[in-house]
Amino acid sequence: MHTLTPHTDHATDVDDVARLVTEDGDRIPDPELDRWVADIDAEALRGLYRDMMLVRRIDSEGIALQRQGQLGLWAPCQGQEAVQVGTARALRRDDFAFPSYREIGVQHVRGAKPADFVIAWRGEEHSTYNPYDIGTATPQIIIGAQSLHAVGYAMGIQRDGTDQVAAAYFGDGASSQGDVNEAMVFASSFRAPVVFVCTNNQWAISEPVTVQARFPIAGRAPGFGIPSLRIDGNDVLASLAAMRWAIAHARSGKGPAFIEAVTYRMGPHTTSDDPTRYRAKDEVERWRRRDPIARVEALLRSQNEFGEDFQADVAADADRLGAAVRAAALGAVSREPIGIFDHVYEEPHTGLAEQREHFAAYLSGFAPSDAEVGR
Repeated sequence: MHTLTPHTDHATDVDDVARLVTEDGDRIPDPELDRWVADIDAEALRGLYRDMMLVRRIDSEGIALQRQGQLGLWAPCQGQEAVQVGTARALRRDDFAFPSYREIGVQHVRGAKPADFVIAWRGEEHSTYNPYDIGTATPQIIIGAQSLHAVGYAMGIQRDGTDQVAAAYFGDGASSQGDVNEAMVFASSFRAPVVFVCTNNQWAISEPVTVQARFPIAGRAPGFGIPSLRIDGNDVLASLAAMRWAIAHARSGKGPAFIEAVTYRMGPHTTSDDPTRYRAKDEVERWRRRDPIARVEALLRSQNEFGEDFQADVAADADRLGAAVRAAALGAVSREPIGIFDHVYEEPHTGLAEQREHFAAYLSGFAPSDAEVGR
């Protein structure tokens, strides 16, 4: 696999990428990627399609729950399902993923339960999964910090003498953070078994990627001595192939690898954002025509492998999962606010007791909730 050398002035160029499935669903050859997905048949493609449909349903449910006041915030991932599902499917069960707050698809593929997607966004106690249950760190909201965590974990793998791999997921905006660049320095210097997955979704909140990078972001990695690939992030097959290459490189002791997946965030940065204030409608519509799920459906239909029974089965699965996610949010029981003092220290002390007293007095100034009145 060659090291990518940037040769375009546009970090948003969607033609200067490796892909295996076109926007119209045509399967095209790629001399470097093909061998990594030679085993992917129609059944496997349907599995990838199913995963992406389930992720999109989790995402739409999360948005609806936030709009209805059940969640404090939600970070949508519509349009990014292919890179998340494709790369996560390449990971081995004992590998470890380090996601940002938007990698719903990674969490789903790794085995997160319905409640795991929503309870944290309610701010509940013990609100997320045990990372070791699904080989995935809790989502990181500090931009780029998870890249350092992934490299540290990968260096621990080296010292354990095993062949696991760590994977760090971050966006185009995070690529400008010192944490990401420092992580690549350490990964390269110590040949750490880590894969960097940069999801270039074109926008870091309201800043376009052209502000982050004049040239393709994948071109930065070779400067650290890290081989890289720039792929079509709306192509789940290319995402799977690229990640298999990167993991094989890292697992074999050759050190880190870097993937830039060029995609698009169809929705807002979070539900507190209004993207219509900084994005043109025609830009969004161009990317809507590149939908990653529709692309796989078109490919399967061209192979006569997308039947009505399969479509109905996936829709039913999505309905069940959506209902479970909603039930987890609506059924969550919040502890009393005063409980934030319960486990601050192992042994109580007078300073903490005084703070608790002040906070209790503050809380007493609010009218009781309907639930409290009904007790």
